[in-house]
Amino acid sequence: MRKLAAVVFDIGNVLLRWDPRNLYRKVFAETAKMEWFLNNICDGPWNLEQDLGRTWKEAITERILRFPEWEAEIRAYDERWLETLDGEIAENVQLLKDLKRAGIRIYAISNFSREKWEIAKACFSFVTLLDGIIISGDIRLVKPDPRIFQLFLDRYGLTAHDCIFIDDSKANVSAALQLGMMGVHYHEPMDLAHRLREQGVDF
Repeated sequence: MRKLAAVVFDIGNVLLRWDPRNLYRKVFAETAKMEWFLNNICDGPWNLEQDLGRTWKEAITERILRFPEWEAEIRAYDERWLETLDGEIAENVQLLKDLKRAGIRIYAISNFSREKWEIAKACFSFVTLLDGIIISGDIRLVKPDPRIFQLFLDRYGLTAHDCIFIDDSKANVSAALQLGMMGVHYHEPMDLAHRLREQGVDF
């Protein structure tokens, strides 16, 4: 079992709960209508473009031009974005603190809009614990593209073999594994501290 030097976290749904349904349950009275909207109007591929660096002004304008009858609902995604969040995952934020106290380096790689990251990091103090972070919107690369992992390693002078990567996306974890990292596919209510100790993180 190898002793790992760096623990690398995803942010959304590993450290911070995020789901557009947190907002749109307030917007739509009917669940079926909400799901249709999130699968056909403000869908995953559309949101991913913001994670790749597109501005929210461009994104909202493009969607309203295509679906003008949904203007109010589309604008809500941007104007009420904070309501898509549902707070920190407390036990994992505590884990950050425990790792930090043990002298283990902690990082994050996250698919996140540059604009919305500026809002989120002002609201959640766990960000200050991180030794480094890669935000997709800053570099116009998203997981699971292997280039985002390589950029992370190069920027912080790490080797893949020294890192364990935690993400709620199986595809993202698989990409990290292919580069030589260890990985944890996280989902609540997993005891993440226990899993890290099982994989050789000594804290």
